[in-house]
Formats: sequence, C-alpha cells, structure tokens
Amino acid sequence: MKYPPPSPFFSGLDFLDTAIIAVRKNGEVAYFNPAAADLLGLKEEELGLTLSACLAPESPLVQAAITALNENISITEHELLLNSAHGEIYVSMSASPIESPEADALLEVRQIDQQRRIANEERLQAQQQANRELIRNLAHEIKNPLGGIRGAAQLLSSELADPQLKEYTQVIIEESQRLQGLLDRLLTPHRLPKLSELSIHEVLERVRSLVLAETPNGLAVRRDYDTSLPGLIGDREQLIQATLNIVRNAVQAMSGIGEVILKTRITRQATLNRKRFPLAIMVQIIDNGPGIPDALKETLFYPLVSGRPGGTGIGLHLAHTYISQHHGAIEFDSRPGYTCFTLILPLNGWQTNLVPEKA
Repeated sequence: MKYPPPSPFFSGLDFLDTAIIAVRKNGEVAYFNPAAADLLGLKEEELGLTLSACLAPESPLVQAAITALNENISITEHELLLNSAHGEIYVSMSASPIESPEADALLEVRQIDQQRRIANEERLQAQQQANRELIRNLAHEIKNPLGGIRGAAQLLSSELADPQLKEYTQVIIEESQRLQGLLDRLLTPHRLPKLSELSIHEVLERVRSLVLAETPNGLAVRRDYDTSLPGLIGDREQLIQATLNIVRNAVQAMSGIGEVILKTRITRQATLNRKRFPLAIMVQIIDNGPGIPDALKETLFYPLVSGRPGGTGIGLHLAHTYISQHHGAIEFDSRPGYTCFTLILPLNGWQTNLVPEKA
C-alpha cells in the first residue's frame, strides 16, 4: 500500500499507532498517517477529497469533524462502533480544532476491541464468581430438605397398598432425584482440576464421537486441526465436558441438522485476566445454525439462563467455569448462519498456581 508523503507539519505523526486524520475547513482530507490508512482503508488518491467522500457520510468520524470545524470545540467519544477496513470495530475517537496552515481539525482514532474484551472478561469473571457463591449457598440450603422430602416419600410408598397412590409418591421421588442431580451439577465446578498431561485433540475427538453417536443423521462434524500443537496440562474430564456442552448447544440449536467445525490453532502473546502468556491453544467451535438471540448475548454464561424450551441453562455456565479454572477464556461471535465459540487455553505457567485435588 502507498501512503501519503510526509509533510513538514505532520511527518512526526507517521510513526504513531493511533490513526490520525487532518481535515481542512471545507472538509477536505489534508493528511492521514499509515495507521489511519490501515484502519480505515484510506488511499493516497483520496487526499484532497472530503472526509464524507472517503468515509460514509453518516460515519461518526465525519459528524465529529463537522462539529469540531463548525463550532470550534473538541469532541471525545468512547466505544463507538465503526465500519473499518477490517469489519466492524469499537474505537475511541477525538476531534479537535487546530491552528495550522495545512489543516483546521485533527481526528484521532484508536481501536479498543482488545480493551473491551479484557474489560468484558473481567466483568464476566466477577459476575460468575458472585453467581457461583450464591448458587453454592442456595444448593446447600436446598439439599437437606430435599433429601428429607425424598426419604419421606419412600417411607410413605412402602406403607401404601394402593398402586395408584404409589404412583404419586413415585413422582415425588423421581422429581426429588432430578432436582438432586441438578444441584449436584451446580456444585460440581467448585472442585479444583485434576491435572494431567493431555492432547487437546484427544479431547475434541472424544467430544466428536459422543455427539455423532447422539445425532447419527443430518449432522456433520468436520475437523480443522493444527496437528503440530503441543500437549498441555489440564483436567481431561473438565475440558471434555466444557467442549461437549458447547457442541451440544450448537447441535440442539440446529435441531441436529447442520455442520459443526472443530478448529485448533496456536496463538501467541495471549492476555488472559490481565496476565500475558507467551503461548496458548485456541479451540474454535463453529456452527451454521440460527445464531444466538441478541437478548441472550449479555447473559449467555450466567447460570439458569437458556434460550431453549426445557433447557436448564447450566451447560454454558459450567463450560465457562471449567475454562476459567484453567486460567483460560471463552469468547463468542454469533449471527444468523454463523456462531463461533473460541476457547483460549494457556500452555505455560498457570498450573503452578493450582494444587491438584487430593484423592
């Protein structure tokens, strides 16, 4: 890509990571640095054109530049959704009037997707921790009276001679057992991982086999593995369960008919919970189903939240908990026809902070 030649006034801005655009009073673009060219897809031949001709007229950058020029004031916006050369991104932006023979306003644009991801991850971690404490306390409070109800129903059933009356007590017993199982699942994540060396592909192959056995017709599960990935230290059963819950959700959303892709890659310099890891394994679970409803996206990993009739809302909560216990992260991107859950699992350093569970 050819960038605009440096000018005496703006040449010092060429090396900034922040995208810079200088605009004249009539709206013409006087200068942009390489960061702006890369972020917004600007081309050298667009110098001298108006900013609205280079970008969409309704772009918040155009509106901010017009306001700064016409009213001679500085404007700052945070978390703007912007169409860029790389798709939709979140940016922070400022527009300021300047005194220069070459331009009358300066736009600064900084991509903040990474900061948003970290902030959302921290918010979700805090919310999940609060939810886990609440659920654990509630589960312990419910378990004792629930056991008493089931025991009383079993004693009553043994005293009844009428088969029809026994059917009622059997309903009580079965529903009590179902609730007991639900409580056990809610309490399960509170144990520490049982660490061992494993291959992430062994985990994914186990999940693939289980899902294909459960849905023999109409479902395709494709592999896109990086076979050079190293092994990692983790809890094999927890990682299987976390991945299985996500894949099952995808299959259920597609009503068992569609395609799921299991993809693995290495990622470098991953920042997870404000800690940087030199290497991490990235697992992506991609499906071509209807997508996640917008109403559920903010609370998707919360317990007891489900968009499926009859769903318990525990599967994704458990998946998030298990991955978090491995110091990893889960992200998702979803729209109709495409949903991708991304699991990031650090390779080095995290397991020293854990004490393997005693037998």
